[in-house]
Amino acid sequence: MALLKKGDKAPDFSGRAQTGEEIQLSAFKGKKVLLYFYPKDSTPGCTAEACNLRDNYSVFLQKGIAIIGVSADSEKSHGKFAEKNSIPFPLIADKEKEICEKYGVWGEKKFMGKTYMGIFRTTYLIDEQGVIINVFEKVDTKNHTEQILEALEK
Repeated sequence: MALLKKGDKAPDFSGRAQTGEEIQLSAFKGKKVLLYFYPKDSTPGCTAEACNLRDNYSVFLQKGIAIIGVSADSEKSHGKFAEKNSIPFPLIADKEKEICEKYGVWGEKKFMGKTYMGIFRTTYLIDEQGVIINVFEKVDTKNHTEQILEALEK
């Protein structure tokens, strides 16, 4: 499935976060949601991205934006990652890649001459009615908040 684009309805999903809590996108109706997909817990880029969002979490809350992270790692892995890095928002374990496939972020990747299946680092900004208002495919992991806030101002 191709990446979803601006103007598309965000597919509803349900998944378990690092806390064991069941998170459902439709429960956030009436709120903006920053839904970010990342390849793997505790890797340099993913840690930089999560920590950048964590460091600016209050800015997102002030703007009425909830943050949800998704990767194919387990709840246990997410728990360790969140605890080690003081991540205050839910990280959903999508081991079956169902959410990733709905959003078009699971596919063939190439790195150092090797081809493998993985998650494309992608962020979706979803409005209060569940419509995608922005898609970030080229994520600057260390400055992701700035990318998002800049897009919101446009």
